[in-house]
Amino acid sequence: MVNFILIAVCILAGLVLKNSGKLPPDPHKGINAWLMYLALPSVSFKYMPHIEWSVDLLVPFLAPVLVFVFGFIFVKLYTRGKAMDQRTTGGLMLMACLGNTGFIGFPLVAAYFGEHQISHAVICDQSTVLLFSTVGAVIAVKSSGTKQVVFGDILKRVTRFPPLIGCILALSVPRFINLAPLDPLFTAIAATTAPLALFSVGMQLNFDGGTQNRAVVSFVLLYKLILAPALTLAAVFLFHGRGSALEISVFQMGMPSLLSAAVIANECNLNPPLVNRIVGIGIVVGLATTGLWFLIIKAVL
Repeated sequence: MVNFILIAVCILAGLVLKNSGKLPPDPHKGINAWLMYLALPSVSFKYMPHIEWSVDLLVPFLAPVLVFVFGFIFVKLYTRGKAMDQRTTGGLMLMACLGNTGFIGFPLVAAYFGEHQISHAVICDQSTVLLFSTVGAVIAVKSSGTKQVVFGDILKRVTRFPPLIGCILALSVPRFINLAPLDPLFTAIAATTAPLALFSVGMQLNFDGGTQNRAVVSFVLLYKLILAPALTLAAVFLFHGRGSALEISVFQMGMPSLLSAAVIANECNLNPPLVNRIVGIGIVVGLATTGLWFLIIKAVL
């Protein structure tokens, strides 16, 4: 119950303070810098060295890839024959294909499954990071029509992304150096991830857009919050999978759209009002649908 209260309080606090006029412009950027450069890498150092690796852990890594591929196809089929420009289509792809497996996923996994299961959530999140930094970046740049995709820029973006660097170091460094004395430090910094991430989400929530594009918003949320985890669950059943790693994979694929993808969509002018509305409504609705998915997962897996 404490975790659910934390989620509500942090999001509401961010939303209220943003609208209070007492914060400087773009206050979430400083918080996101802490999360990106310190908190999320610390999460990797806290959990990744202690994971018992098995074939089942391929599922949390491949699940985001599965959702991304089918999301791309889903958007292509939906927009075919409709009067939608390339920028809007690109924005819809980013919203449908990428989930908020970090800022929203970590707190919800801890709330529903326990903090010890975040290690599996980290694997899902790193896969999402890779997709966002590579294929997602290509979609954003191509859809904007402002410049050509340069492989060097994509590679630079991936190799300089702090959470990914932290994950790689967390998997490799402990093999050569005993980092156990630093565990309390990693634990303390990692503990800031959930409240600050949710607070940042609250400050970035945007419901502008009125009733326009209601059908499009509903379409994306249908895929992201219902069909994507259902697809992952079907794949798990197909291969007769069981275990906590698979449960977390299905749950993580039901997260609302990736906030960072919305930031990129805004920068590339991929219909920002529509994208922001999808993110804002998705987070609110997603808090309910993830609870439903938790009950389904526990009933069938």
